[in-house]
Amino acid sequence: MHQTVTESLPTSRAAIAARLDQVRARTLALVDSLSEDALNRVHDPLLSPLVWDLGHIATFEDLWLAQNPFGLPPLRSGLGRVYDPFAAPRSERGALRYLRSEECLDYMTAVRERTLELLASADLTPDSGPLLADGLVYELILRHEQQHTETMLQTLQAMTCEAYVPGRTRAPRGMPAVASAGDMVIVPAGAFEMGARAALEPGVFSYDNERPRHERELAAFHIDATPVTNGDFAAFIEDGGYERPELWSAAGRRWREQRDARMPRYWSREGDGFTLRRFADVTPVDPEQPVCHVSFFEADAFARHAGKRLPTEAEWEKAASWDAAAHAKRTYPWGDAPPTESLANLGQLGFATAPGGAYGEGASPYGALQMIGDVWEWTADTFEAYPGFEAFPYREYSEEFFGGPYRVLRGGSWATQPDAVTATFRNWDYPQRRQIFAGLRCAKDAA
Repeated sequence: MHQTVTESLPTSRAAIAARLDQVRARTLALVDSLSEDALNRVHDPLLSPLVWDLGHIATFEDLWLAQNPFGLPPLRSGLGRVYDPFAAPRSERGALRYLRSEECLDYMTAVRERTLELLASADLTPDSGPLLADGLVYELILRHEQQHTETMLQTLQAMTCEAYVPGRTRAPRGMPAVASAGDMVIVPAGAFEMGARAALEPGVFSYDNERPRHERELAAFHIDATPVTNGDFAAFIEDGGYERPELWSAAGRRWREQRDARMPRYWSREGDGFTLRRFADVTPVDPEQPVCHVSFFEADAFARHAGKRLPTEAEWEKAASWDAAAHAKRTYPWGDAPPTESLANLGQLGFATAPGGAYGEGASPYGALQMIGDVWEWTADTFEAYPGFEAFPYREYSEEFFGGPYRVLRGGSWATQPDAVTATFRNWDYPQRRQIFAGLRCAKDAA
């Protein structure tokens, strides 16, 4: 998975070490109950073996926290191609000589030990260069590992070889709805500032694809106050939405026919209704929760059926972050304060979505809810560079993906960790992908 973030960095060595420990503990907690078979098996052709993700996390850490900034050789030679996502496509990873289970965990420990040894004497001052200054490269590695935990949750959701019982420590807040499914809010016409700050400023982290911040002018539009719910999507299915060719793009029709798609991934027919498999549990579909595991093609067809459309990326970001009264950009829909359990459904530990219309305290300036957390939301746009884009710290993070078939998703999901999401995120994936925790909200032009 790929995300963009702008927020303060932990510049002290102690703060960095503490966060490295915290993030690693979360990663290992996801898989500590799994068998050897579950760790090493390919559960889905679109997803890596779980232990490959663990080895990739460690190899990436060694590259950026030992090799690149300090000029050291790899801690273990011969792993570069195995864990290079460009050299090793997902469909081929199960056949690679990747490190298995205990050997991989030992490697992760050894990499981390070297990381901490180097951190103890690292120069984090502005004179140290763009990677080490203010601990930026450590934040890059932390975010990378957090992103992979969401990918690992996708794999755990796809897994059927054994029952996965999530380590749930809290339930998503079932707060009283302050908006109903189908309600829309209006975003007036005018200019707004899109993207992250225009440069790598001291104490700030952002990915290259969300920079530079630039002005955009938009016509007035309406956008759904909440994500589209399971109940809305079930009505689309029952009205023949998957069988009506006029609702689907040509590419969408080809995908639907090839996959014989008839409902979201992990749904099944059960009498007159539907059931949903979430990890090892199969339950009736909750009509109030946001629909999840739909492709861009399904989202696009649903929007047409509703007489609406998907929002552009710019419309989504303006609705989520622009405070017109203050003429100011918000870091999150609710303001600049970090996410909490009362503001958004993030952090993985609920292992589920919250009802649509919840989290009233997290409303955007225009009254849109749940624009951060619960489900990623497909937008109408392909993934492109902003005007003035400059690759940093390596071209392959974003530049290799511009101008292709990828569609942009915004807002994070319940499986996104709280400090790895803001209103300027840019995630992207193929339009046919459904393993991601993705749903949608609709938009339409203002009359």
